[in-house]
Amino acid sequence: MLAENLVILRTIKGMSQEQIAEIVGISRQSYAKWEQGETIPTVDKCAKLAEFYGITVDSLINQNDKIGNTRIPPAPVGKHIWGSVVLGSRGQIVIPNEARKILNLNDGDRLIVLGDDKEGIALVKAEVFEEKIQTALELSQRQEDM
Repeated sequence: MLAENLVILRTIKGMSQEQIAEIVGISRQSYAKWEQGETIPTVDKCAKLAEFYGITVDSLINQNDKIGNTRIPPAPVGKHIWGSVVLGSRGQIVIPNEARKILNLNDGDRLIVLGDDKEGIALVKAEVFEEKIQTALELSQRQEDM
């Protein structure tokens, strides 16, 4: 898990082993051994890596989820990847239980469905969306008044 996560995260950043090793304060050879699973970093080195990647130490070490056959990288702090859902014949989906708990989604909550032709869809609590729209309208009104 850890070795694969190190490779995935470094690749996503588009950085070399040498660059990451420099950030952590070790040699490229030592870092390469972590990615190969031959050795493991100390707790303080894991903390440096987690901070650099914006993830938790726990997700750096333990994230092992997949969607289909594709390995999911550890998500940044406050971001989540809960896997895939199946679209029902009438367009319905089931939001994973963990997502409902963390995002405090309850029966009867209104959600706004946002879409992008290339990126897909996103769900946002209606109250949050409406609040952001209201803030944007107020800011635009202030600019007009200036």
